Amino acid sequence: MRIGELARHSGVSERSLRYCETQGLLQAERTPGGHRDYGEWAVDRVILIQALCAAGLNSKKIALLLPCMRDGDGTPSASATPRLIDELTAERHRLDRMIADLVRSREVLDGIIGTASTGLSTAGLPGSG
Repeated sequence: MRIGELARHSGVSERSLRYCETQGLLQAERTPGGHRDYGEWAVDRVILIQALCAAGLNSKKIALLLPCMRDGDGTPSASATPRLIDELTAERHRLDRMIADLVRSREVLDGIIGTASTGLSTAGLPGSG
């Protein structure tokens, strides 16, 4: 499939796909006319790359991990190493810390919203001002 088709199937821009290619995350065959030609496998690979990016991994880290992962289900391949497990575990701990920080931030916002809402709901009542 051509780059435009891959972009439509994966929901990723052509520019992002070209970036993935320059970072070594995605490889395309070339047609005799020089156009990129991707196999069906590329859709799953791009979705996996996007999931890893969303998890906060940078392209260099993803490039290290991809050879150890199967396309499609994202599970480790036979070439997975203890180092991969250590790196993925460290990333999981980092995500857990980020999630805990976000939950605390949400709780603070909830408190502010609750206080502000209470103040607004009594502001227009007789005898409130």
